[in-house]
Amino acid sequence: MVLGLTGATEGAHMGHPDFRVAGRIFATLNADETTAMVKLPVDQQARFIETQPVFRPAAGAWGLQGATLIDLSGAEDEVVGEAATIAWQYVAAGTRPRTTSATRTKRTPARATKK
Repeated sequence: MVLGLTGATEGAHMGHPDFRVAGRIFATLNADETTAMVKLPVDQQARFIETQPVFRPAAGAWGLQGATLIDLSGAEDEVVGEAATIAWQYVAAGTRPRTTSATRTKRTPARATKK
């Protein structure tokens, strides 16, 4: 489902599949494929949690920042697809090309380090 989103790629993160756009994770799938995680804006996270009992925030700071777990055994495909699409849009909108030392210009200098 998520690989149908423009620019989405599959990788691996901590021993389970992840899905990325522009090199950044927007969703993961646990190893036994019973739970997924999507990165949502916190207002969207609250909406899904309030209206869909299969959604819950991830533990700790991740959950406070929009990481949202989905119990796939009780989730409707359409709702999972909507959440994944919102996560993809959210992460894609916030991504910028990473700057390497080879591509830096005088306007984007490398950070100075103090010794």
